[in-house]
Amino acid sequence: MYPVYYESAPRRDFISVMVSKDPEPPSKRRQSCRRVWNRLSRLQRTIICAILVVGAMSGLYVATGLVNELPDDTDTLSQRQVFPNDNVVHVMDQGHSQKETETQKRLEDNNDKIEEDQKLHFEVAEEKSNVQLNHGANAGDDQMPLQGVQDGETPYNDQQKAVVEAFKHAWKGYKLYAWGHDELKPITKAASDWFGLGLTIVDSLDTMYIMGLMEEFQEARNWVAKDLVLKKNVDVNLFETTIRVLGGLLSAFHLSKDRLFLDKAIELGDRLMPCFNSPSKIPYSDVNLDTGKAHPPRWGPDSTTSEVTSIQLEFRELSHQSGNDKYKKAVDEVMDHILSLPKENGLIPIFVNARSGQFRAGATITVGARGDSYYEYLLKQWLQTGQTEEKYKDEYKAAIEGMQKHLVKSTAANSLKFIGELVRGSFSPKMDHLVCFLPGTLALGHHNGLDSSHLELSKELAKTCYHMYADMPTGLSPEIAYFNIKDKGKPDIEVKHSDTHNLLRPETVESLFYLYRLTGDKRYRDWGWQIFQAFEKYTKVQGGGYSSIGSVKDTKNPRFKDKMESFFLGETLKYLFLLFSDDPNLLSLDKYVFNTEAHPLPIWRP
Repeated sequence: MYPVYYESAPRRDFISVMVSKDPEPPSKRRQSCRRVWNRLSRLQRTIICAILVVGAMSGLYVATGLVNELPDDTDTLSQRQVFPNDNVVHVMDQGHSQKETETQKRLEDNNDKIEEDQKLHFEVAEEKSNVQLNHGANAGDDQMPLQGVQDGETPYNDQQKAVVEAFKHAWKGYKLYAWGHDELKPITKAASDWFGLGLTIVDSLDTMYIMGLMEEFQEARNWVAKDLVLKKNVDVNLFETTIRVLGGLLSAFHLSKDRLFLDKAIELGDRLMPCFNSPSKIPYSDVNLDTGKAHPPRWGPDSTTSEVTSIQLEFRELSHQSGNDKYKKAVDEVMDHILSLPKENGLIPIFVNARSGQFRAGATITVGARGDSYYEYLLKQWLQTGQTEEKYKDEYKAAIEGMQKHLVKSTAANSLKFIGELVRGSFSPKMDHLVCFLPGTLALGHHNGLDSSHLELSKELAKTCYHMYADMPTGLSPEIAYFNIKDKGKPDIEVKHSDTHNLLRPETVESLFYLYRLTGDKRYRDWGWQIFQAFEKYTKVQGGGYSSIGSVKDTKNPRFKDKMESFFLGETLKYLFLLFSDDPNLLSLDKYVFNTEAHPLPIWRP
């Protein structure tokens, strides 16, 4: 039985106030205050004490915030070194020739400093950690500066100007309604978060730098410095965070030579490393940035094959710049394990288990979603290290031969070549828009000495990818297409109702950029301009931003999906800007390799 407590008689709480015409001496006032305090009830005293404590804590918090807002001398000096004209507002309408010249001059002025800083940084890092990377401290030092338009040469042309204006329109919407969040919802004028890492800002850093939008770059840089908090209780996807955030930070570091971006990249790399603590060499797909707890995806036990094999460029570059080979070692072990597994003529299933380290039996083989960038990174890892790692080239060549043997087919009506899929061993004439990265990769391989058949297939596939746009009423490609390989009387391309959406993806314009840059054929520019105009007509949102659409087949109601992916600014508009450039040395393909999120990283020279 619980004890019973009897309450005493209620007591009335009161405060006495003494009023006197003559002022009281201090001692008497103190006695009055004490008397008033003694007459207060315990509850009243507790409330007053709580108010005083809260007030004191609030005052301390405000004072701390004011101190934090004071400018830091070191940070300000760093900004001034990178942005010597940071008080100048660059306006697109005020002479693009001058802007491109200023951008190029800034990049060239950084050249000597870049080489010296990289060399010194590597020497110090090696001295501290006794780390000896395979390609040496000076690898890639002479590849840092962009070679843009020089004094007196052709300014930005009208097509480039249009792309820059599109970027500014997208940025305007993001800045107004979603600043600091991952992505913009342009229709409802709101923000959405995936990881809470400001994906649009970090993904867009190098795009702004390349376009010469230095005012926008500066404000984005300031956000990274003050507001990009990486120690946060959130689960992030290893692949997406690596290609967008880690890749974006490393690229911004190379272009601006601002140490802030490298420091953030190192911290992020460290927070992603627990993913590699799996029973096999295959990393887990997700990790909590605060606790470091890594785990498979929520939807199942397997990692996606393309995801675990498309983080290598970024982690290897992080080792190259930090002097710590742990990042490179982790991702190299992943690749060594994947290369050791049995494959179908170089082709890989799209799922691999992080515990067993084995491919999922019977999984689909595709160059589309969950398979795509594995093949891309085979070639690019070979290129990144100055073509010194032959195993990646050999595996890439085997994969392309496997595609030609098993996946390349032609339509019945107009002989459009496309890349299909193997579903449980049977061919399916399904091709994701994601596959349209492949023409560019094939052209890049041919440029670096691979067989001429790669270039021919590249041109054929690029034509098909163009038709995925041109054959639709809106001039925009669906997410997925099926190709008619049996009936000559039917159209080449069929689109199911569930696949008619367009997410502002970059893959086709990416390939058009490579093909124009490497062949000089102006039709690729013309195709790109048609695609850009379709984006302008059907995805542009009044007031700022662009939106994915629900149907590329409905010109009257394309159905806005209220989402502007970060890769629209980070990839699509960047590749369009480069496609329309008249300067073949602007991000030379002999000096830079683009990660799968279009972030340029330097090629190392042995």
